[in-house]
Amino acid sequence: MRILIIEDYGPLRLSIAQRLKEEGYNVDDTADGSEGLWMATENTYSLVLLDLNLPSTHGLDVLRKLREKKPELSVLIATAKDAIQDRVAGLDAGADDYLVKPFSLDELSARVRALVRRTHGQHDPIIRVGDLEIDTRSRNAKRGSDAIDLTAKEYALLELLAHRVGEVVARGDIWEQLYDFNQDVESNVVDVFIAYLRKKTEAGGKPRLIHTRRGQGYVLSDSN
Repeated sequence: MRILIIEDYGPLRLSIAQRLKEEGYNVDDTADGSEGLWMATENTYSLVLLDLNLPSTHGLDVLRKLREKKPELSVLIATAKDAIQDRVAGLDAGADDYLVKPFSLDELSARVRALVRRTHGQHDPIIRVGDLEIDTRSRNAKRGSDAIDLTAKEYALLELLAHRVGEVVARGDIWEQLYDFNQDVESNVVDVFIAYLRKKTEAGGKPRLIHTRRGQGYVLSDSN
């Protein structure tokens, strides 16, 4: 999943980005409100993490303009403004959640996971596809009683497919959600990670769940 952080305090922005990257998210970030609005409008994100006191454009103005252009985009406000009227203003402007600084990165991660699930209409933290079970809270997966040992990037790819179970996900969409434009990655990296996932999810002769739709992309399904 791809996340945009709009936060002007550098150390906090970098620590949040590092934490989310460690969990397998693709993260873009900026310290500027106007640039953040442009990035959110021109790219596809699962979530925007938004500060309020920003250079160029105030966070509430960014939020209002985002709601006009991308009403479906999840926005989590993270700010030091903790007065009740500030929270009300943020939620009334269209924020999906409001987190007051200082906050723990564990809580931030939990709220991000919840909003990502909500974005995909997935309210249960457990996603099941046949005998495959994906726990979006612990970011673990298993088939039957067998745990699947996944890297953060492999898990992120599996969860992306699971949120769109039964749908064909284009290779370009996968690349966009898992890698940023500044990363120097091989053109076949998506195919390589799909192969890794297949090997791990099919261990022990288990039937295939990740299917190729030639010329289209990949689909996670318990049927061919």
